[in-house]
Amino acid sequence: MHTMEEIIGRMSSQGLRITDQRKTLAKLFSETQGYLAPKEVYEYMGKSYTGLSFDTVYRNLRVMEELGVLEQVIFEDGGKFKLHCREHDHHHHMICLNCGKTYPITFCPMEQTAVPEEFQVVKHKFEVFGYCRQCAQDEQAAAE
Repeated sequence: MHTMEEIIGRMSSQGLRITDQRKTLAKLFSETQGYLAPKEVYEYMGKSYTGLSFDTVYRNLRVMEELGVLEQVIFEDGGKFKLHCREHDHHHHMICLNCGKTYPITFCPMEQTAVPEEFQVVKHKFEVFGYCRQCAQDEQAAAE
């Protein structure tokens, strides 16, 4: 888990101006293990910053993603953000749909994908969704 100071340092080193709102975002993501929907972030920020627009919050989330501070995953109910993991090599994730815990996939499926000559890949994402052992056990126990 990244600390608030590490997040702020990363944003600053990328040339992003550090405002109180961005410090609050850094604090929120440093204390959150799972994924957050933009609406959840907006509601959290609205408690401290009256008059803050959803567009401002979303724009900050996108800027933080572009700088590599956050990563976005598209779930069935929309896009959600979390801190970029500490993995330095290119990788993908398996993601628990219940708790949001992520597991790295240590190889890239694109290496095994036959890309037609007439197609140029510029970027890709690969996520696998399911349930971690604990959530699967909790679900099974609740059903019994």
